[in-house]
Amino acid sequence: MSWFDGYLIMGSLTSSQRPCLLVLGIVSMAFAIGLAGCSTQQLYTTGQSWQRNECNRLMDQLDRDRCLSSTSASYETYKKQSGTGSDPK
Repeated sequence: MSWFDGYLIMGSLTSSQRPCLLVLGIVSMAFAIGLAGCSTQQLYTTGQSWQRNECNRLMDQLDRDRCLSSTSASYETYKKQSGTGSDPK
């Protein structure tokens, strides 16, 4: 996509859509910058928290317990099992 294509797309947006596109772009950039500052351990911990929340949504107690047991591995255990050596900075 060239700059001209981008200009045509922006030109076809209504005046009420342009601010939304700008906000979306700013939020996307902030998210990307924020992810760049996270270590793999922080990302792993965030993923585990998300998974625990999803497990807690399950209605069946047995399924919920099974799901939650899969979230109990520490980051160190995860690194050993996955074969990754050190945490890249």
